[in-house]
Amino acid sequence: MSTKYKATMSDTGYFITITIVGWVDVFARLKQRNVIINALKYCQKHKGLEVYAFCIMSSHIHLLCKAKEGFVLSDIMRDFKKHTSKRIIETIINHPESRREWLLGYFQKSCEHLKRNQKYKVWQDGYHAEVCRTNTFIQQKLRYIHNNPVKERIVEKPEDYLYSSARNYAGLDSELDVLVLNVFK
Repeated sequence: MSTKYKATMSDTGYFITITIVGWVDVFARLKQRNVIINALKYCQKHKGLEVYAFCIMSSHIHLLCKAKEGFVLSDIMRDFKKHTSKRIIETIINHPESRREWLLGYFQKSCEHLKRNQKYKVWQDGYHAEVCRTNTFIQQKLRYIHNNPVKERIVEKPEDYLYSSARNYAGLDSELDVLVLNVFK
């Protein structure tokens, strides 16, 4: 498997995008956004994940993050995706969802081609990771992450979107604590 867009270097920051198969808008539902928030909190507390920025869009997630010393970011991402896949499916099954049958059928069909025995496939294979090498790159990605909901016309200002670290950077309460970077000096 290619490592071109994987988080393979230790103690290095990455801009990461993780996407639902078929770009299905699973995170249009509050319960599903909370699955992601809770999993990120767990990874921060128990798996050594440092989050500097995040945004949960309807079909994908953006992170600016790294693993603490002694942890491996690719392992964290693997475990995060595995855990959230299960929780997303459980949430679809156990809570009212108008698209329940369609979603479960879509996620079942998405894994038919796989060699391993798997009932549902929620996330696209792998994730897109880019190394954060310069402050300019980090500034660019922070703006991109925070402006995603504005670009999609969900909110007018980045800090108005509850599932983004733009709120942290604006000094507002947020769903997830992040380590705010001071790269705009």
